[in-house]
Amino acid sequence: MTSISAPPADTVQLERLADAVGALRTQVAERVVGQRDAVDGVLTALLGGGHALLVGVPGLAKTLLVSTIAEAMNLSFNRVQFTPDLMPGDITGTELVEEDPATGKRHFRFVRGPIFAQVVLADEINRTPPKTQAALLQAMQERNVTVAGETYALPSPFFVLATQNPIEQEGTYPLPEAQLDRFMLELRMKYPSRSEEEEIVTATTGHHLPQVSAVLDGEALAAMQALVRRIPVSASLIAAAVQLARMTRPAESEAPPMIREYVEWGAGPRASQYLVLGAKARAAMDGRPQADIDDVRSVATAVLRHRVMTNFAAEAADRTSEDVVQELVEGDGWWK
Repeated sequence: MTSISAPPADTVQLERLADAVGALRTQVAERVVGQRDAVDGVLTALLGGGHALLVGVPGLAKTLLVSTIAEAMNLSFNRVQFTPDLMPGDITGTELVEEDPATGKRHFRFVRGPIFAQVVLADEINRTPPKTQAALLQAMQERNVTVAGETYALPSPFFVLATQNPIEQEGTYPLPEAQLDRFMLELRMKYPSRSEEEEIVTATTGHHLPQVSAVLDGEALAAMQALVRRIPVSASLIAAAVQLARMTRPAESEAPPMIREYVEWGAGPRASQYLVLGAKARAAMDGRPQADIDDVRSVATAVLRHRVMTNFAAEAADRTSEDVVQELVEGDGWWK
């Protein structure tokens, strides 16, 4: 097989990265019981340099998970509670008029908003109107914001980790497709098992408050992201990732009958990019020097389900976008 990425990642560096991921999992487990898939999903997004959307009912530790990971990585962290009356300036910042006491002259001073942090938690992102949701578009794509004609760089590394409650419809605003496409992964958080729930209740109703130690910092994370991008992948793996993304588009010749019947719009090119980056991140997290098709499969559902828009036929057949994506991923038409 022909490798695309060069120079290859160093084995010793990969082992250190895998050890760091293990240390992060240990620290997160001090506060968050279970939710291993969600934890690994967030770490995959961080190592891949992408953003993540966490979907789950209230009480599943979505906010706690994000804040704990930020603390364990020693990254600056801001939480924004999205509400119907939130304005774009409440996120990006605004210009204030100030008067110089000595001269009496007035001037504008930019006051930075909570977007200026390395990890920004957009809590219940679908509770604010699209006008305010759109304030994140430039930040998520270009890592900067523009206010009153001036462009300000955001801290590096920079991540938006958003949460969404899937069961509430009143007073919510569905995220536009352009906004959804900015998220590398959509992660679904499930109810804990009985034993996990008993552990949660025991841990949260006593006097002990678990402490989290920082095991990484922003500089180390940036080096890990660079290492992930150096993970080699074969030309055939890239072809498989592109094929899978293209198969979600009903107008393409590659689309199977199920997609043509149930899908209105498929995933764009970002899906192909994130399938490969996610596969590289998963390989690095395991300390492996090369990504394979199983790595693509492990992230495929999280990459695609929020990028595939189903139609009325799917609604009539009680088929969700996740159902369609899982059926597509479980097939073998995209990687053989």
